[in-house]
This record gives sequence, C-alpha cells and structure tokens, in this order.
Amino acid sequence: MSDSATKMTFHIVTQRRDAHGSVAHCKEADITLDTDISGRTDAFNPAELLLAALSACIIKGIERITPILKFELHGVEVKVDGVRQDVPPKMESITYEIIVDSDESDARLALLHENVKKYGTMFNTVAPGTRLSGTLRRRT
Repeated sequence: MSDSATKMTFHIVTQRRDAHGSVAHCKEADITLDTDISGRTDAFNPAELLLAALSACIIKGIERITPILKFELHGVEVKVDGVRQDVPPKMESITYEIIVDSDESDARLALLHENVKKYGTMFNTVAPGTRLSGTLRRRT
C-alpha cells in the first residue's frame, strides 16, 4: 500500500463574487465568505472560518471518540475566541471552552478532553503556530 493511499485529501474551490464576498464550494455545499475589506456581518471572515473549523474539529473528534470510550453524551457546545495580531498578521492566541452535557465522571471528562487534544486534525494543525488553550467542563 502506498503512503498516499492512507491519506485523506480535500478539495475546495473558492470564487470571488464581487468586492464584498466570495463563495467556497466543496462536495455539494457552499459557504459565503466575507472577503470584503470593510467586512460584512452575514458571512464568516477567514479568521472566523479558522475558529469555526477548530470548533467543528473538536465536535467531530468527540463524535468519533465517544463510541470507542463508551462515553454517554447528551450534547456538546464549543465556544472559541481568537486574538489576531497585526505584525506579522497571525492568530496570536486561541482559547476554547467545551461544554459537555453528560453524567460521566470528572475523570472520564478529562479523558475525553485529552483525546480531543491528541487526535484532532485542526487542533494539531493550529496548536504549533499559536497559543492554543482551553477547558472541557460539564454543563451545569
């Protein structure tokens, strides 16, 4: 088996619509993007897309891990905040809060969080280039 056979590949095509926005196409889905220099409120800008990708990765990781750990889960919410620096332009820091609706023990919640951090594609892509930190807590 060749090395490339074990790797997932992704393909996105993004088209500029006008000076106010673009559309990204993937599979059968479209996302309107805020590529307006002045910004727009009805679409995600690139930094917000990065944060959304991280939050989606966290939830997808939880969906993948919970059956393996036989973890009882009723719901998940992820809150992500980023701070962008200007020079050089980059995400300086990202913090997240994972809120889990579950009756599992605190030790099992900690195990779930460790698995999210260890096996998340976006998590492991973002972590080396920015200060990434966060918590996982039970919904109260």
